[in-house]
Amino acid sequence: MENNKYVSYVGTYTLGKSKGIHIYDLDCEAGRMTERKEIDINNPSYLVISHNGRYLYSICDEGVTAYVIEKDGDLTFINTGSIKGMRGCHLSLSKDDHFLFVSGYHDGKVTVLELNEDGSVGKILDEVYHKGMGSIAERNFRPHINCAILTPDEKYLCVCDLGIDQVKVYHFDHKTGKLNLYEIIRCELESAPRYMMFSSNGKYAYIVCELKNYINVYEYKCTNGFGSFELIQTIPTVIKPENTTAAAAIDFSPDEEFLYCSNAGENSVATYKIDKNTGLLTLMTVLPISGDYPKDIHIFPDGKHLVSLNHESDSITFFTLDRERGLLVMNGAPLKIETPNCIAFKKLD
Repeated sequence: MENNKYVSYVGTYTLGKSKGIHIYDLDCEAGRMTERKEIDINNPSYLVISHNGRYLYSICDEGVTAYVIEKDGDLTFINTGSIKGMRGCHLSLSKDDHFLFVSGYHDGKVTVLELNEDGSVGKILDEVYHKGMGSIAERNFRPHINCAILTPDEKYLCVCDLGIDQVKVYHFDHKTGKLNLYEIIRCELESAPRYMMFSSNGKYAYIVCELKNYINVYEYKCTNGFGSFELIQTIPTVIKPENTTAAAAIDFSPDEEFLYCSNAGENSVATYKIDKNTGLLTLMTVLPISGDYPKDIHIFPDGKHLVSLNHESDSITFFTLDRERGLLVMNGAPLKIETPNCIAFKKLD
């Protein structure tokens, strides 16, 4: 019989009573989570699980902390590595789990870290500071890197900088870990590209633009060894854009039939149907999330439930998904948790 036991890890700020990373047991059938324990770590604003499922990496004030994921989902500390900069806001990994990419919102720096065979955080292999001026003096007056991920073929690292309205594409050297600027995807002024995901077939990229409240869809191709991005769609994340609304997080359903995007300010989630042949999105619904500032969302492994981390209302809310109609149906009472930032699911062996 297949093992369908999962745990989830939720990173929180630790300015109040929260200790850091909360471990929950998942009930996939019910679409709920039950808290098990907390792990002490300061301000884990983002965390990621290695592709081999053995390690968890978390942002902390000192840099990045590595943990072994035990068989029951518990976490055992390995080490903490410095990024020699301000606290990061996003982490991603190469498929072989040998490189870790750290995005720096506050100092506009992307850092490449080496990971050792035992899962520990190693030395800095490269670090690149973005330069330039953004278009909104109140917020985007300097570079703010919010996300850095490899293209599916791992030739390039795509770095979303919402401060200068650009996604910088770097050629990535797998031998040295060095970055070299290859191309710049110039987004609309004052759009603030925040986060990026690729379809699993490697053909399409989806970029959330925070301040313009839309998703840009790109077709990605690598022809004769050269990668290229072509904008094929821009689709809103809200019905009526407002200055007080900001697009936040996106996630695919496990079968990639649907894409979901949360909106802060309006506090809603947009549901899109994905055309797998073209990569294009069709907006189905935009519905309330019953919390304040849904900073992160995630679809349950069964594809039938959605969880929203509501940063400003100190809550996690749960929904059952009506996929045919694109509806979110509230699923039980919210869980209380201080300033949740991010969530990751792990299937236990």
